Amino acid sequence: MFFRLCLASALFSVSAIAQAAARECAQSPNRILEVCVTVDGGAARYSVSRLGKPVLAPSALGLTFKGEGAARYTGLSNVRRGRSDTQWEQPWGEQRLIRDDHVELAVTLAGDTPLNRTVGVIFRLFDDGIGFRYVYGDVPAGQAVEVASERTEFRTKGAYQAWWYEALGQERDEYLYTQTDARRITTAETPLTMKGENGLYLSFHEAALIDYPSMLLAGDGAGTLTARLMPWPDGVAARRRGPFETPWRTILIGTSAGALADSRIELNLNAPNKLGDVSWVKPGKYVGIWWEMHLNRSTWGSGAKHGATTANAKAYIDFAARNGFDGVLVEGWNKGWDGDWIANGDKFDFTNPYPDFDLKAVTDYGRQKGVRLIGHHETGGAVVNYENQLDEAMKLYERVGVAAVKTGYVKHSGTITDREGGRQWFAGQYMVRHNLKVAETAARYHIAIDAHEPVKDTGLRRTWPNMVSREGARGQEFNAWGRPTNPPEHLTILPFTRMLAGPMDYTPGIFDLTFGQTELTHRVQSTLATQLAEYVVLYSPIQMAADLPENYDARPDAFQFIRDVPTDWEISRTLQAEIGDFVVVARQPRGGTDWFLGAITDESARTLTQSLDFLTPGKRYEAQIYADAPGADYRTNPHALRIERKIVTSRDRLVLDLAPGGGAAIRFKDVE
Repeated sequence: MFFRLCLASALFSVSAIAQAAARECAQSPNRILEVCVTVDGGAARYSVSRLGKPVLAPSALGLTFKGEGAARYTGLSNVRRGRSDTQWEQPWGEQRLIRDDHVELAVTLAGDTPLNRTVGVIFRLFDDGIGFRYVYGDVPAGQAVEVASERTEFRTKGAYQAWWYEALGQERDEYLYTQTDARRITTAETPLTMKGENGLYLSFHEAALIDYPSMLLAGDGAGTLTARLMPWPDGVAARRRGPFETPWRTILIGTSAGALADSRIELNLNAPNKLGDVSWVKPGKYVGIWWEMHLNRSTWGSGAKHGATTANAKAYIDFAARNGFDGVLVEGWNKGWDGDWIANGDKFDFTNPYPDFDLKAVTDYGRQKGVRLIGHHETGGAVVNYENQLDEAMKLYERVGVAAVKTGYVKHSGTITDREGGRQWFAGQYMVRHNLKVAETAARYHIAIDAHEPVKDTGLRRTWPNMVSREGARGQEFNAWGRPTNPPEHLTILPFTRMLAGPMDYTPGIFDLTFGQTELTHRVQSTLATQLAEYVVLYSPIQMAADLPENYDARPDAFQFIRDVPTDWEISRTLQAEIGDFVVVARQPRGGTDWFLGAITDESARTLTQSLDFLTPGKRYEAQIYADAPGADYRTNPHALRIERKIVTSRDRLVLDLAPGGGAAIRFKDVE
């Protein structure tokens, strides 16, 4: 049992400072990190150190509002401190029990402009990072304010390499990461991850993004990053009514890449579950009418090659039932896909199917087989059209027994049209509001959301547990398009960048890795063992077996791992990793005694020695190993797979021989 102290910020013992203090500091629970807040020369700043060594130099704080200039801060007062050490349970997740152990430092900044006259800043210090947010509690209730810009800075100390991509691109967050000197960052999306010559790993992001624009980070060429908010069409950054608070700005700080991946700060900074009983949210695995369209075997639109037919859906349901899968995704079932649906998203009808798809017949058939239909709502970025139908669409799905919906917003960023005709960014405040409206509406009908082309994850799955997964990065679909496909290193970067934000619906499990293509960059750039390892390395509570059923039937030996691997975990651990090179992850199923391991390398072959000390001491396990066979190579021999079994214990070490673009997937089956 963790000890509990009476410590939410509202319960802190308050030591009001009679006169403004110039400097206040606090340390994390085990004195690993220290944050100091200062007011000097009209500026409010914070700094961060780790074990006495500077991590962030004094960095600016504050917001600037439209209609008034940048505030000069003149004092620091009303200092409150406290400690909280509690434990909470996820209804589903990468880890069932999560410890929230932090020190809180809250201060009030005094400024010389009306809206910045009193600004609350709350810092929460964990041993592996910090979060802070602004609280404008003295803005009169209902008063409209417009944020012109955010002044928050992150001034790193020392030389760092960064993994990032240019923000505000037309393809939203669907870009490959580049590795550069951190001083070359122009404007980057978050999570933004760095590795320093000092041995530290940092990642900058945000938590609890609610009714506020997504934060980007703009570099100055010298190591300072400044918050930049995705604006409204008229240039206003954010519109709020008083009183209000901002999302948390977060910094993960560790001495290994795995320390970043295993941090739970993102979740701890979000409010607890507000939906109550969410037993209707079911983790699981699914197949679906999807990959065949990307391969041009069938179409989303109606006609002779239409994929979403009643007969085809029933065939997928049969396959799912035979193999113990929970769901079947059907895309292209509803009217609106014909022609240029991206340009004409306002034609989508979310309650009327094409004539060759009988929604009730399909869902009834699935119910008989123990398989649920996963619904699909592609909007083509026509948000107004979707919101006009949202309630009826969710009501229909509840009536026929659909428990989860995959949403989509395939539209160039900056071109989504609002009700007034304004052109919105894909993660500005308008779309942040919309995404939450969809999740809240779905929750009223006991439906989970898997959002594609989404606003980035910021841990809201804790507060709204029906927000089960998101895309938000270059996923498997790019491997069907060949423009170009994802290189092997992409899978070794995602766990330490995009996936620090939360689960990703990458759609793993392609077995026919070449599908008739001869050019390497026109097909999947991995080995078959890597496709199995993705189910452990790339976390999502709902995982797709994305390939065609006949390709799984052709390889029942390899398919067995996908049948066995769960999607809901008791505990997860990143065992060893280097960003962009390799990653090894182990997870234990929720309520189970087995373990699963996934290992992935980049384009380079490598041999890793892995201790099995994560296994329960004294127990014997059968290691069911799916690994690259001798001669396997993602370029020349991607399908070569070796399957073996051996008895192991926690005292053993395994040698993982990973081929170029290769991997390994292992089930440790408890035999005692």
